[in-house]
Amino acid sequence: MNPARPLSRFIVGSMLCLLLLPAIALAKPGGADPIARMTASGSVAIWTTAVSHDKIALTVVGPDGSVFQKEFAAGVTPMFRLQDLGGKAADGSYTYEMRIIPNVSSAVRQQLAAAREAGDDAAAARIQRDAGLAEQMVQSGTLSVSNGAFIDPDATEPVLRQPAAAASSTTSGTTSASSISPPKKISPLDIVQADDVIIQGSLCVGLDCVVNESFGFDTIRLKENNTRIAFVDTSTSAGFPTHDWQLTANDSASGGAEKFSIEDLTAATVPFTVRGSAPNNAIFVDSTGRVGFRTATPVLDLHVATGNTPALRLEQNSSGGFTAQTWDIGGNEANFFVRDVTGGSRLPFRIRPGAPTSSIDIAASGNVGIGTASPSNIQSNGPVVHISGTGAALRIKDTASGGDWNLFARNGASTNLFRIFDGAATADRLDIDASGNVGIGTTTPTSKLQVVGLPVFANNAAAVAGGLTVGAFYRNGGDPDSVSVVH
Repeated sequence: MNPARPLSRFIVGSMLCLLLLPAIALAKPGGADPIARMTASGSVAIWTTAVSHDKIALTVVGPDGSVFQKEFAAGVTPMFRLQDLGGKAADGSYTYEMRIIPNVSSAVRQQLAAAREAGDDAAAARIQRDAGLAEQMVQSGTLSVSNGAFIDPDATEPVLRQPAAAASSTTSGTTSASSISPPKKISPLDIVQADDVIIQGSLCVGLDCVVNESFGFDTIRLKENNTRIAFVDTSTSAGFPTHDWQLTANDSASGGAEKFSIEDLTAATVPFTVRGSAPNNAIFVDSTGRVGFRTATPVLDLHVATGNTPALRLEQNSSGGFTAQTWDIGGNEANFFVRDVTGGSRLPFRIRPGAPTSSIDIAASGNVGIGTASPSNIQSNGPVVHISGTGAALRIKDTASGGDWNLFARNGASTNLFRIFDGAATADRLDIDASGNVGIGTTTPTSKLQVVGLPVFANNAAAVAGGLTVGAFYRNGGDPDSVSVVH
């Protein structure tokens, strides 16, 4: 930006632009050239594109929030039918987003996968940039439905306005049919005022402003069928920003969106949009910088409030060369969860309300605590899982075979220090008592190792009830070498 001018001159310049450039009201909305041409008639909308691609991902959201998502392979024309959302088609505005999934060679995919496996985000970004995958190709817009059919997006709005002077009556101050002249466009003369301009009242700009306009509390009013405010930066000196911006109210095309946008005219992008009829406090920033979504009283940096399962979606589409994957993070009265949307909406991670503090706790050392905030390891050569609690146990259940095993550490007042038992039959398989005695088949071992049910060795082998065979093997010298247990 060039060095600042006096504020009054800036305001004057802005107002003169509004007064003297009515063509702004007729300007086409900003944005990049469309990557697809949309046509809509009856109950079907189709998109035609000449852009090379592997797939096209189309998402359509109805006025009631219902969502249609589908991918179309190369050579297949993207299409949306009102019946695709199920049920009776609702009249109103439908928002669509069409995302181009480019062709990515197998070599690039392998390079990206290797970078991801190595956790090298910089390398991944470099590979994407070199392969032309850094910039995503996406087009969004709206479709309008009335009486169960799409409105023609190519329809033009008729001009039925006339100069305010011709529309006013000198006798009553109102407009009558006989006083209206044929529609015509105002062709104003330029007015140049090389000094400050002060308006001690309100200002109306646009072809629909009338004599004795009722302003209410409005200080500046733009009144037309296409209202825009453009900020054109004429900086030419090196180092000064030059982007042009525009405030846009509503699309100008038939079936366009009811919306307010901030457009970057230089980059041909629309970084910010608010759709018509958005609810109160859809986005709210309080005086401390906290942001509320659907709440005017955010209590943390980001606060999401809704009546049913507030959630966050993390969607990686395949336009960057990586495999598409979508995760949801949300919570409600039933659980806090991570949902693998791509993998069939499974819930691999859930926390139920009321779970105690440090149900799972990972220390800086990598030790994992279950029921403890300070997981520790008596060894110093690696992380461990530390389970703490009265009657602390680990249960291992194979739902396919029905196998069910429990590992217990000192269960209440029991003398057992450690137990392994069959969860289904509740039969102990191995017990270690407080003295370090190990019992197999007994919960009260009386020696360092006591096996109940082991018969006397005969011929260097013994059969144990249950189908175990214990065999002793000898070296050539006759000394025992090892004991093999075979089931």
